[in-house]
Amino acid sequence: MKKFAIEIKWGIIFSIISLAWMFLEKGLGWHDENIAQHAIYTNFFAIIAIVLYILALLDKRKSFYNASMTWSQGFISGIVISVVVAILSPIAQYITHQFITPDYFNNIIEYSVESGAMTREAAEGYFNLTSYIIQSFFFALVVGVVTSAIVAYFVKTKKG
Repeated sequence: MKKFAIEIKWGIIFSIISLAWMFLEKGLGWHDENIAQHAIYTNFFAIIAIVLYILALLDKRKSFYNASMTWSQGFISGIVISVVVAILSPIAQYITHQFITPDYFNNIIEYSVESGAMTREAAEGYFNLTSYIIQSFFFALVVGVVTSAIVAYFVKTKKG
């Protein structure tokens, strides 16, 4: 467990920052009056996510690998971070939708139906806590692994 303490720390940091991002989205109205812009602007979190993975792998390289890390070491580290984020994602989704923005699902369902993007049944099936928990879990794994592969390439210091 100590071997992965840095990854666990960064997975927790990632989850906390993602919750802070939800407060920002809510504060900017992307969950209610400006919900039409949500699908575009929420993607800016990707920049923050990449920066967090860079900082995490640099931390691992410096603190654990004595400033010398191969791509595979960085990739494995990133995968572990992704697993931690995925494991924490149901809790983050619950906190987000119960406490930060409890009206989000109703708002996005109404917007999707009114804009003609989805039928009410389709919107209700997609925009709910269970669906978001499942989506966020798998999204964290898939995107985290891809991000890890790319970031590990740039923070490696030696050939493996």
